[in-house]
Amino acid sequence: MARKKKQKKKHRGLWGFIYIQIVLILMVAGGLAYYFLGGYGATVNELSAEAKRLVRTSTQETFRAVQTSVVYDASGGQISVLKGEKDVYYLEFEEIPENVKEAIISIEDKKFYHHGGIDYKAIIRAAWAMIQNGEVSQGGSTITQQLARNVFLSHERTWERKMEEIFIATELEKKYSKDKILEFYLNNIYFGNGYYGIQAASRGYFDLDVKNLNLSQIAFLCAIPNNPTLYDPVTNMENTLKRRNRILENMVTDEKITQAACSLAKAEDITLKRPVKEKNNYVETFAYYCATRALMETKGFVFQTEFGTLEEREAYEEEYRSLYEECERSLYTGGYRIYTSIDLKMQEMLQQAIDEKLAGYTEQNEEGIYALQSASVCIDNQSGFVKAAVGGRSQEYHGYTLNRAYQSYRQPGSAIKPLIVYTPLLEREYTPDSLVVDEPIEGGPANSTGSYAGTVTLRYAVERSINTVAWKLLEELTPAVGLSYLKEMNFAKLDKEDERPSAALGGFTTGVSPVEMAAGFATLENNGRYRQPTCVVKILDAQGNEIYLASQEEKQVYNENAARTMTGILEGVLTSGTAKGLALESTASAGKTGTTNSHKDGWFVGYTKYYTTSVWVGYDMPRELPELTGSGYPAEIWYTFMKELHKDLPYAEFIAPAGSASL
Repeated sequence: MARKKKQKKKHRGLWGFIYIQIVLILMVAGGLAYYFLGGYGATVNELSAEAKRLVRTSTQETFRAVQTSVVYDASGGQISVLKGEKDVYYLEFEEIPENVKEAIISIEDKKFYHHGGIDYKAIIRAAWAMIQNGEVSQGGSTITQQLARNVFLSHERTWERKMEEIFIATELEKKYSKDKILEFYLNNIYFGNGYYGIQAASRGYFDLDVKNLNLSQIAFLCAIPNNPTLYDPVTNMENTLKRRNRILENMVTDEKITQAACSLAKAEDITLKRPVKEKNNYVETFAYYCATRALMETKGFVFQTEFGTLEEREAYEEEYRSLYEECERSLYTGGYRIYTSIDLKMQEMLQQAIDEKLAGYTEQNEEGIYALQSASVCIDNQSGFVKAAVGGRSQEYHGYTLNRAYQSYRQPGSAIKPLIVYTPLLEREYTPDSLVVDEPIEGGPANSTGSYAGTVTLRYAVERSINTVAWKLLEELTPAVGLSYLKEMNFAKLDKEDERPSAALGGFTTGVSPVEMAAGFATLENNGRYRQPTCVVKILDAQGNEIYLASQEEKQVYNENAARTMTGILEGVLTSGTAKGLALESTASAGKTGTTNSHKDGWFVGYTKYYTTSVWVGYDMPRELPELTGSGYPAEIWYTFMKELHKDLPYAEFIAPAGSASL
C-alpha cells in the first residue's frame, strides 16, 4: 500500500514537471510571437546593426575625441570654454596605477575580467524591475556597458537604449582587449566639475598626477563616477568619503589590499587642492546650471516641485539626477554655443559690493573659505533674465566653490511676508489702510522690538515688519493657501511641514535660495506675472542649429492690482520702515528686510522698474551674528550695488494700482 502511494506521488511529480515545461514552452512561444508580430524584432535588428557599425568604425581616437563648448555673455563676449580635455590627460593602460584599476573594478564591476561585456544576472534584475515599474529603473551595467553609454549613447532610460548598450558592449569586447576597454573607461568616465578621466580628476581635485596619489586619494576619486552629483567632493565631501571607505573595504574583500592598509587609508584626511586657474567662478557655475536645465528641457523633461507621495518625489529626483548628469556631461563634449544674459560689469559691481561690506570678517574655515558669506542675484525686470549671480565672497581660491546664489537654501525671515501673506491678502478685500491688531499671541511670536503697537494699518505692519500681525493674518489666510503662491513660482524646497503659521516669519523646513527670492519679488514688479529665472537665452549645437530658445513665458501668480499695491507699500519700507534711509534717489525703489531668529540669516530683497536684486548674508553652517539684520549688511550691499547700477538711468516711477492714486 505504501509502495502504491509512493508511485502515485512520483507520477504526480513527473506530470507536474511536464506541465511546467509545457507552460514555459508556450510562454516562450508566445513571447517570440509577440516579439516578431509586435515589431520589436525589426527594432532590435536595427539596434544590433547600428551597434556593429558604431564599433566597427571606431578607433582608439574615438575614445579621445572632444568638442569644445563656449559660453557667451550678454554682449557676445566669451565667458568660458568648456572642454573635457580627454585628449590632454589621456593615459595608456600601463600608465594607470594598479590601485586605480583595482579600486574601480571592486566597486563598479567585480566580474569585469570574467564576462563578455554583459552581467546577465544584473540584466535580468534590471529587466524584472522594468516589468514591475514600467520603465528602466536599474542599471545592471558592466564597465563595458558604461563605456558604451558614455561614448556612443545618451543616458536616457528606455529599453531601446539599454538594448543598444548591450549590443555595443558585446561588440566592444570582440574588437578590443579587456585591458584596452578598462583604459578607455578610466579615460572617459565623468568625475564631476568638468573632469573626464582619472588623470583630469587627479589634476582637478588634488593638483597632482594620478601616479603620485596615495591609496586613500585614489579610492576617493573612484567614489565619484557612480553619481558625480551625490559624490561631488566640492559640495558633498562627506558622501564621497563614505563611498571611499566602502571601496577600500571591497578591496580588502577582493584581497587587493590588506586590512592594515585599508584602515590607514580610511583614517586619512582628504584635503582638496584645486589648481590655480582664473575662472569667473559664480558666473560660470550658474550659467552651466541654467544651460544643463535648458538641455533637459530639450529632451522633454518636465520640472516638478509638488508630489503626491514620497515615492513620487524619490522617482522624480532619481530621474532628474540621471538626466541632469547626462546633460551636464554633454556641456563638456557637445560643442555647444551657449548665449547668456549675464552682464559681466554688473557681476563685478555686485561682487565688489559684497566684498567691501563684509571685508571686516576675515575668519576662514578649514578649506580657507571665508566663514561669513553672502549671495546675491540681480534680475532684469524687462526681460526676466538674470543679469548677475554672485554665490559668495571672492578670495584667493581659484577652483569652483559652492554657489550660494542657487545651491544654498536658507530661512528667509520676514522677507517672505509680502509673498505668502500680504500680497495674497490684498487680493482678498484687504487694503493698505485695513486695520490690524498688534498684540501678544499665546504660543506665537514676539516682535523684534519687544513691544506691541495695538491697532495699526496693514501698511504700518509691513513697514515695521510686525511679526504678530503676519502670523495672525497667515492663520486667517491659511498656511496652505499662502504657500501655494510659492509653489506657483517653483520654489523647490517646500515641504508639507511648512504649512504652519511660522511660515509667515520664514520658518521653513529647508528654506529658499537667493535666485528664488529675486524671482518672487520680480513677480511683484511685473504686475504679478512670474517668469522662470535663468541666464540662458539660447543654445546652438556644434553645427550651428538653434536647439534651445528661452521662451520666458509669464504665469499670472498674483492679481495685477494686488501686486502693484504691494509695491506701493514696500516703497514705504525704504522711506519710513525697517530700511529707512536706503531708498534710491535716482529712481523709485521698494523692498523688504528679513532677519531670522538669533540673527543667523539676514536678507534684503528690493527692486526698481529696472532691476530686482536679492541679498543674503550669513554663515554656511548657521550660527548667530548679533549685529546681523536685514537692514544691516544685506540692505547696505543692495543699496551700494543698486545706486551704482541706476546712476545713469532715467527716473522711473512704479505703476500705481487702479483706483488708488494715493499710493
